[in-house]
Amino acid sequence: MSRELKAGMKYHVGMYGGSFNPMHNGHMECILKASSMCEKLFVVISYRNDNSDVDVKVKYRWVYKLTSHIGNVKIILLEDKLKTKAEYTREYWEDDCRKVREAIGEKIDVVFCGSDYDENSFWNVCYPDSELVIFERDQYNSTAIRKDIYGHWDWLPMFVRPHYVKKVLIIGSESCGKSVLTVNLAHHYHTNYLEEVGRELSELSGTDTMMLTEDFTRILLEHKAKEMRLIEYSNKVLIEDTDCLITRFFMDFLEDGNKANEDLAEAIAKLNHYDLILHAEPDVEWVQDGDRSEEIAANRKLYSERIEKLYERFGFKCEHISGSYTERYEKAIKLIDELFLPENDR
Repeated sequence: MSRELKAGMKYHVGMYGGSFNPMHNGHMECILKASSMCEKLFVVISYRNDNSDVDVKVKYRWVYKLTSHIGNVKIILLEDKLKTKAEYTREYWEDDCRKVREAIGEKIDVVFCGSDYDENSFWNVCYPDSELVIFERDQYNSTAIRKDIYGHWDWLPMFVRPHYVKKVLIIGSESCGKSVLTVNLAHHYHTNYLEEVGRELSELSGTDTMMLTEDFTRILLEHKAKEMRLIEYSNKVLIEDTDCLITRFFMDFLEDGNKANEDLAEAIAKLNHYDLILHAEPDVEWVQDGDRSEEIAANRKLYSERIEKLYERFGFKCEHISGSYTERYEKAIKLIDELFLPENDR
């Protein structure tokens, strides 16, 4: 019995598959075109449960973000348990084909693929009863991207980029130029920065010595929430001015003594990871800006060392930056630029 096609549709059921390691603009264009050509499009995500691959849940989110507004795309997961392409013989091709057919549950009218495949590819050999449509994928190449993610940044869709954004944290005691350096670096890299959340909240009572316990709770939660939001729209790197452990340091310094806040700060610290931590040394002129502590001013080196020991306790390693403001800025740029180099060039 023939099936009547919806207006404008050429096929009933289509399929597009890939490893999406990572997804790039070529994949994106293929999926969008394929979805407009059939009533149902099944996107098959091939994945491996090892360090060579992006986590399958991340891949799933990428495909979902791309297609959720369309309405005719369904996602299928296909685990690849082999380590190399050489192991992927005809026997495994046919086994994977069987799994995909079972998951789709109906006749596959068309198989879509990019021009990096040819007519002798897995898709055509294993689905001889389906039409093969090959889309031109221009220059996009997953292998090239994996070798140099940041050199191919423009090849990544906007919703893929957050997975690869580097996080750079700037720490130090008071009056070390952290805030100015944070903004300057963000401007240099045309990206977002996360300001010191605690500065404004510490002034709600006019002085940080009169902060309420809930002020610390708010600082800890707002900082983490802002970080997670900003990463979604950052360009290669997010620059952060202090974090939960600096808040933890000031909780001790101001003798807040609230165990729940201490536990919260340390729980967030265990969740955090940074690609680079820059520790600004206290060797620039002290500036009394607002309600800065004269106690810290008189013992800058001591408190700077206490901060670093706190980070070491949680397994964080810091790079020290010192000297003039220009020297700090230039050294920070050098260290951040190294984060974007291909692994073989580091």
